[in-house]
Amino acid sequence: MSDTALNIDAEMTAAPDETEALQQVRPVPRISVQAFCETQAIASTIERMSEDRRMSKAQTRVYMGGLGAAVEFYQTAPTPNLIFLEITCGRDELMARLNELADVCDPSSRVVIIGHHNDIALYRELIRAGISEYMVAPVTIADLMGTISGLFVDPEAEPLGRSIAFVGAKGGVGASTIAHNVSWAISTLFENEVVVVDMDLPFGTANINFDQDPAQGIAEAVFSPERLDEVYLDRLLANCAEHLSLLAAPSMLDRAYDFDTDAFANLIDIAQRTAPAVVLDVPHGWSGWTKATLTHADEVVVVAAPELANLRNTKNLIDTLGALRPNDSPARVVINQVGVPKRPEISVNDFCDPLEIEPAAVIPFDPQLFGNAANSGRMLAETDAGSAVVATLGELAHLVTGRMVSAPKHKPGLKAILARLKKS
Repeated sequence: MSDTALNIDAEMTAAPDETEALQQVRPVPRISVQAFCETQAIASTIERMSEDRRMSKAQTRVYMGGLGAAVEFYQTAPTPNLIFLEITCGRDELMARLNELADVCDPSSRVVIIGHHNDIALYRELIRAGISEYMVAPVTIADLMGTISGLFVDPEAEPLGRSIAFVGAKGGVGASTIAHNVSWAISTLFENEVVVVDMDLPFGTANINFDQDPAQGIAEAVFSPERLDEVYLDRLLANCAEHLSLLAAPSMLDRAYDFDTDAFANLIDIAQRTAPAVVLDVPHGWSGWTKATLTHADEVVVVAAPELANLRNTKNLIDTLGALRPNDSPARVVINQVGVPKRPEISVNDFCDPLEIEPAAVIPFDPQLFGNAANSGRMLAETDAGSAVVATLGELAHLVTGRMVSAPKHKPGLKAILARLKKS
């Protein structure tokens, strides 16, 4: 039996409430999932689920034909870890066909039925018969992934930390500086443990910004993956503050830093088990591993300066990541270095209009504040705690950790102009 081709609209994305629910779902482990559907709606939902970043380790196949097709298929094929069955038939036919499925199904396989009748008696009978779960259509991606997580993720496991990836739309826009200062804000404002991962191995600046010179760091973790576990990672971390640790880059050119697509995946997974927040300082560039890192992060922040090349690159990043992360919120945008003297700039409104989003933060050009902090190896909050920039970065820390929702920002209009006239 062959797969049924499913044409999914590329613009179909999760609703805001579903996106929020998905944030609570843990990544699915390396399992095999097969679904046998009777309606295009359920098939499309499962296909969309299979493309979610939290399902990247699972192998998911979708077939049409429902229970009858499943019985026929498994007469000659091995059964997976999990089978989704959509059923529209009556109770008697369902129970008879389930007995046929049991004859060809491995006892260790889990079976989840998606039905179209909210029947508690049927639910109880199915559970007694060994069915893992009965779900009532329509179902959402969050419903499906929550069910999978409940079946295959250890409920006693520690919750995973939130991964927050910062990347510059262009080199030199200050993405690393913003990432490091937001990390500091998270650790001090919320007293949460934060791990900063400097992923720019040849040219990383986290060690300078945090005034650290560790003997080991991210290179040892990446080049010795067989040794990497939570204990070894803890040895590689440099303590920067009471709640902040750094996995520093060597910042040396003694070797070439070429990596496979999944070179950092295990490292990030382990880091997320050790701290509530993992800040990924991703270098500007586009390779297999940077693409994978940004795709699988819980939150992505693009830092850009207000000029044309930055706008083009930011648009490309947002559109590409939107397609790669269809069930996540769009990447956030921070517009940095606004108001450089004598530099022609694109206004914040004109920069954001083609992106169709509001900026998460607008950071003014302040060479004295940033320069003093950089040259002394200190954070902005240590240099001038009362600065408006520090307050803005504190708000950004709230946003990327999910502690508050960004308020809509209205473009200046007639009311704003009249308000200014009244003040003058």
